[in-house]
Amino acid sequence: MAKAVPARPDFTRPALAPGILAGIVLFVGVALIDSTWFIVVHYVVTVLAVIIAWFAIQARMWWWLLVLVPIIVLWNPVLPLGLSGVGWMSAQLIAPILFVAAGLMIRVPVSASGAAAR
Repeated sequence: MAKAVPARPDFTRPALAPGILAGIVLFVGVALIDSTWFIVVHYVVTVLAVIIAWFAIQARMWWWLLVLVPIIVLWNPVLPLGLSGVGWMSAQLIAPILFVAAGLMIRVPVSASGAAAR
């Protein structure tokens, strides 16, 4: 009896892990908003947003940059905007949804050799 060879996937979802991780960091970050540790949340969210934006560029899904660039600017730790209040709290709770959605929707095609297309 011949062994079945599993089919190779047509695409990968490289942004899924960073998207989920950013969502977790943002939810935990809600508890840290008024502490000095919140700067760590800024750094982590910004770095993960840049990584996901790069995967969006690789996947030629440019419209995700309309979501990710404002996140990069708002959570920028180098020049923080100093946002607070209900709007900032809402952003902290909406951004994880956007990160996970980006992680699920950004798909990079896999070439015949098995490597993701660049």
